[in-house]
Parts: sequence; C-alpha cells; structure tokens
Amino acid sequence: MKPFLDISQLGKVYPSPSGAPAVIVENFDLKIRQVDVITLIGHSGCGKSTVLSMVAGLTDVTSGGIILSNREVVGAGPDRGVVFQAPCLLPWFTAFENVMLGIDQVYYTADREERRQIAEYYLTVVGLADAMHQKPGELSQGMRQRCGIARAFALSPKMLLLDEPFGMLDSLTRYELQEVLLDLWQKDQKTALMVTHDVDEALFLSDRVVMMTNGPAATVGEILDVTFPRPRSRKQLLEDPAYYRLREQLIGFLEERSHHRPVRAAIPAADNLPPPSTPPRFHRFLRALAPA
Repeated sequence: MKPFLDISQLGKVYPSPSGAPAVIVENFDLKIRQVDVITLIGHSGCGKSTVLSMVAGLTDVTSGGIILSNREVVGAGPDRGVVFQAPCLLPWFTAFENVMLGIDQVYYTADREERRQIAEYYLTVVGLADAMHQKPGELSQGMRQRCGIARAFALSPKMLLLDEPFGMLDSLTRYELQEVLLDLWQKDQKTALMVTHDVDEALFLSDRVVMMTNGPAATVGEILDVTFPRPRSRKQLLEDPAYYRLREQLIGFLEERSHHRPVRAAIPAADNLPPPSTPPRFHRFLRALAPA
C-alpha cells in the first residue's frame, strides 16, 4: 500500500553570503501511514522545522518531492492544518473570529449557522467554551494555543502539521494540551507530523519518532517505533519499563549518534512500511485557504 505522505530525497539549500550554498536538509526520506502520529526530533538547527515547512508548502523545496494522498505538494493549502509554536492569532479578532476566518474560506458553500457550529464545537472541545468571544490579549498563552489547535482541526485537513506547538508553555500547561491534542486525535484520527525537542512528549504522542542527524545536510538518522496501545494514559506509560528503554534509546541517539550521517541502507523503517512560525508564514497559509 502506498504511504499517505511520501517524502522522497527531500533537500533544502539556501544561498549564503560566502557564496557557498548552505545545505540545511539533504536526502530526507520518510513514509507515513494514514492516521499515524509521527514526531521529528533532533538538536536545534538540524532542519526539523524546515522539513515541516516544506511539507506545509510554506518553504520551497530545493530537491526531491513530497506526495500527500497521491498528490504532489505544491504550495500551501487547506488540506494541511498547521499549528505554529506561537499561535499567530489576529489580535483584533476574538478566538471565535480567528477560527471562523479559516472556516469561512474552507466551508464557503455551507451556511453561516453550520460554520458557526463547527467553530463553536472545536473551541468547546479544546476547553474555550467560556472564552471564545475574548480577544487574544485577554487570553493566557495556553488558551491562545488551544485556539490555534481548534483552528487547525476545524479546517478538517487531511493532515496536521505541528511545529513545536507546546514549546512556549510551562510544564503543567504543556501536559494539559498534550492531553487535549490526544483527545482530539482520538475523535478525528488525523495523520500528524510534529516537531518537538521533548523526548517524553515524543514518546507520549507518537507512533514513530524520527531522529534527525545534526546539520548541515541533516537527514533521517534512526526511526523508533512506539508501540504503546491507544488510547494512552501518561500514568500507564510511566509505569511501563519499556517506556524507559525507549527513552534511553532516544537520549542516547541525541547525545552520541546524531552527528553521524547514516548509511542509506541502514534506515529500512523509512522505506519498508507494513500496510496498514512566524506570522509571515501564517499569512501565506491563510491566503492559501482561499478557494481558487
């Protein structure tokens, strides 16, 4: 069976003042099954967010290609819902109006009441039922990120792309929003690709963890299968000895092996699958939601 998302020989090169091109990502291969949750992890500067941005269509691809649901990814579009590290909400709109902004573009054939119900449903699910008519300046950072998550799910995309969505939050809020994300995923079963620096977050949320080598010319180093059953409980994971073995394996890669580029044949998990944030980028994403 064909993968739902097929990233093949992906590369990104930027010009540099010295004249020598800066190779950020090189020969990045990854196959993702439908409804899988995959996390990219690696040291800062290894190109995780660059890969995610190319999948989102917000950054041009230098080499290789991306196929999502049998269609080549060319530019941004509403088939990919993006959650940025900073929520990127328009400050003069309420939380409800920020979510409606995308819904009005994607569900333009639905009547106003149907669109309102979609926005209210997702804002309620993420815990903003009593705050949906407040503006971002009246909301905490965690509440603003809840709004960003609601906005992404409300577009009913084929795939979710999450760029360190909890990186700016305190530990307690981060744990709460991880649970919110899992609850939403359990209801909607969206395929997801997420960037994180957090080993425990990767193990709690993922079906597979893709460990990237250090840059320049970063690529897939190792892929770790996370086989804990769903729905997951944090308490159950912390009581499972396998959790600590996987955690040690992840940390060991990041500490010892992330600077080694793998031999191409050494990453079969990426090739042989069993069947089954910045405000300017956000504005490009919004423009891509508009119907042709």
